[in-house]
Amino acid sequence: MSPEIFQDYALDLVKNARGVQQAQTLEAVGEHRYRYGIAVTVDGRESRWQFVGQLAEGEKHGTPAAPVEGQPAAYTAVDSGGFADAWLASVIGAGQSPQIERIDVWSARERADPKNLGFMVRFHNGQRVFVRKI
Repeated sequence: MSPEIFQDYALDLVKNARGVQQAQTLEAVGEHRYRYGIAVTVDGRESRWQFVGQLAEGEKHGTPAAPVEGQPAAYTAVDSGGFADAWLASVIGAGQSPQIERIDVWSARERADPKNLGFMVRFHNGQRVFVRKI
């Protein structure tokens, strides 16, 4: 899934998540340093997230890999009071996309850096999207 398509997918999920007051693309909130991403206000706190894609092995720009479906990624439900990356990853996981193979949350890693929040989404077709709090 390309970052552009993932942005639309994530935005649709986040808009309907519990406690969310507002969700928009970074472009819509005037953030032009990053091409893809979203700004989310949940429980009165705004966070901004950049999306960066990685092609599947052997894939070339202009000829994207076809979507591949499989078992949706396992995820842990997290409320908005915890780490922001874990919350957003759980919203994405709850969407149960058959294209998403795995979600790796950075704050859940051993020796995680609380100043470096984000997660990696791996798709069944080998593509990845890195979601980084900015």
